[in-house]
Formats: sequence, structure tokens, C-alpha cells
Amino acid sequence: MLGGAGMLLAASPAQAADVSYRTECIPPPISGLPAVQGTTVVRLTAPAEAKVGDTVEVVWKTVEAASKNPDVLDLDKDTVKPTGTLKVGGAATGTVQMEGPRQNPPIPKNSAMVLPDMKGTLKLEKAGEITLTPDAYNINVSKPISTDTKCSPKETVQPGATIKVTDSGGSTAAGGTTSGTTSGSTTGSTTAGGTTSGSTTAGGTTSGSTTAGGTTAGGTTAGGTTSGSGGGSGQTDFPGKEVAVHFTCTSPGPPDIASKVTINAKKSGGSYALTVKTAKGVMDSPAALPAGALKPSMDITIGGADKGSVKVTGPANAEPLEQGKPVDLSDMTGTYKPGASGKSTLSPGTLTIDVTLGASKINIPCKVKGSVTPSLALDTTAQQGGASGSATTGSTGASGSTAGGTASGGGLAATGAEDNGTLRALGLVAGTAILLGGAVFTFTPWRRLRGTR
Repeated sequence: MLGGAGMLLAASPAQAADVSYRTECIPPPISGLPAVQGTTVVRLTAPAEAKVGDTVEVVWKTVEAASKNPDVLDLDKDTVKPTGTLKVGGAATGTVQMEGPRQNPPIPKNSAMVLPDMKGTLKLEKAGEITLTPDAYNINVSKPISTDTKCSPKETVQPGATIKVTDSGGSTAAGGTTSGTTSGSTTGSTTAGGTTSGSTTAGGTTSGSTTAGGTTAGGTTAGGTTSGSGGGSGQTDFPGKEVAVHFTCTSPGPPDIASKVTINAKKSGGSYALTVKTAKGVMDSPAALPAGALKPSMDITIGGADKGSVKVTGPANAEPLEQGKPVDLSDMTGTYKPGASGKSTLSPGTLTIDVTLGASKINIPCKVKGSVTPSLALDTTAQQGGASGSATTGSTGASGSTAGGTASGGGLAATGAEDNGTLRALGLVAGTAILLGGAVFTFTPWRRLRGTR
């Protein structure tokens, strides 16, 4: 045995015992998955005997995780990193921080989680018997974005190792209250974000397609009637009124969110440039996302004389997003070319959040729940090239250019936005992390939309 303060004890014999305990694992907020109840089996290895002043190494081996990797996402090699805490009892009190390397074999969906061993060190300052008991632990997955699953005991856990500590004379002292906390820093185990501001999506307007007069006084009408009605007398700007909308999102989105949406229009020839604004703080960022990762779009429902829908899209976030911080969606724009003459209404429809990280894409549609009041009414005139009763649409991107769109037959509108082929089946944000304890990854909870822009 190596002795002396500051020396790492690599003594033998060492103790190794399995400890089982009921565990609850909380998936990353973005996953939308419920907490997982399971059993964790841990094997602790530590020297059976040591001396006061020694620094000993403790090894935590996860024999069995609380659950399998969910049937959602395959985990790549060397993407999983565990950290945890040991409780020190007996002749000393305190904790030992445990940390493992980011090292694992590929872990397929619906298979057992395989975690690398964690290690930590403890400096012995008092004589007596010291017990080591496994406590809470965290599973961090680094790709495609960093996410954490937090697991904690749901019953009293039995000690997994005992170290008999003797003083320099070889005698054993009863009692002692010195702290056993030491090294083993937990890098990468905590959820990123939570302390920095300014993580909301920058911008809010789309260059090249802004709506002049979007803040014109009197743009809304009292009594809840739809504003912006008209189209004659040379008027070109038609501000809509703010309307409340309830959405139900597909996992990993939130089950239910409330929003406020405003649809403004600017007439150009026989068509209308639309600008759609949502309230601030649509959601909390599910994870730390780089600039350009999150992009909103919405289907505007056309009713009244005209029928169909118009796809409007907004630019992606210009600044990185902090996990857990409110996110403001950028203004969404598109072009509406009427396919029928008469009074046509425009109402908020399905809101879609697209998250793109490298080659991974996640599509989260949030459908309108119940009825919604139109935000805008326009006196439209059917345009050449549009079938009767149909709307022609073209979404615009950050540059404000129209993606183009043609009217579909049968009184239905066509959209000019592309589908992007997003992976609807992944209920996680671009590969969010899957966790131990069966929970995975990430895109909730979403904060209710607050206040208008």
C-alpha cells in the first residue's frame, strides 16, 4: 500500500459488492417522456483497510441500469458519460463525487444501457470504519446535442463498501465526524445553461418581407371582430388582431400550450405579403442549440370566400440558445394569392418547429386544439392562375424571396414551402440524448406563450 497524505492508495485486498435499489430517472425535458421507475445495481470497489492520511480510490461499476435505451434513438460509440455521488458514513460523513469517461460501445434502441465505470478519490482523516453508499447519478449524452438524465434512489440504499481506517499506531478509533468529501469533479454532467441571458432567437422579422403598418393604431377592432377587413380605396396595409390559440403538439413537443398569434398583410398587386407574429417566450429551449438549429413555420387557414392554407416560415435562430431559457420564435412570412373573390378570412393553423443539427432533423407539429377566431379578413379578388376557391401560396425565407407555389384544384390552397423530409418518428430533438433509466432526450416542457411582441 502507498501511504501518506496526498498519495493515492492502490491497496489490496479491495472490497467489491453489489447493491440494488429502486430508482427514478427523469428524462431530459425535451423528450416529453414520463419519469422511469427501475432498479439500479451498483458494484463498489474500495480497499478493505487503509491508514489515516491515505487517499483511496473508489470504483463504481453500474452492473444494471434502471432501464433500457428507449426504442427511439441509437446511441453512437463514446457518447455516454456518467457522473454520480457516493455517501460517506460511519466514522466520517460527506460525499465523494464520481466520474466516468465518455466511453461506451454503440447502444441500439431498446437495448440495455452500457455505462463506463466511474471513479473518485477519498482522503481518510479519521480512524474507524467508513461506509460508502451509492446515491444519485446522471447520464450525459453528447450527440447530436448534449442532454442529461437524472436518476435518484427511491428507497434507503445499503452501503456497498466499508473501509477500516487505522491510525499510525494501528489502533482503531471509534466515532469521528470529519468530512469524506474529495475530488472527482463532474465535468459534463450538469445541464448546460441557466445562467446566461440573451439566448432567445434574435431577429423576429424577415428581411425583404416586412409588413409596413403592422403597428398602425386602430389595427384591431373592439368587440372581438376581425380586423383588417377591406381591400379597396387604395389601402395596402391590413393589420390583424391578436387571437388566442391552443396547440397540441406531437412528442417531443408539449402536450398542450397556449399562444397568441397576429396575422398582418400588405397588398402588392392582387396578392398579399403575410407576416405572422407569435407571442414572446413560446417555449423553453429543450437543450443548448447552436445558431441556425431551430426554425418555425405555420399553416395559415384560409376561409370564407376562399379556401385552403398558406405556408409561412421564419428564419432560424440567429444566436445560440441556452437550455431552459425562453425562446422567441422569429416572425414568419409568406405570400397569399387569392383564388376566389369575396370576403376571405385568415386564421392560425398548425405550428411546426423544425430542429436541424448536421444531418439530423426533427419535425414537431403542433395542431390547433378546438376553434380559433380569424385574425384577419380581406376583400379578395381572384387572381389569374388561381383556380376558383383556391389560394396560391409561397413561403419566404430570411431573404424574403418567395419559394413559389401554385394553386391546387378543388378549392384547396397549395404551399410553396418544402417538407424537408424531417424525421417525425424521432420524438427527440435532433438526437437528443437518451438516458439511463429509459428516458430520452429532449424537447419540453414548453413555456406558455406570454405577452405579444
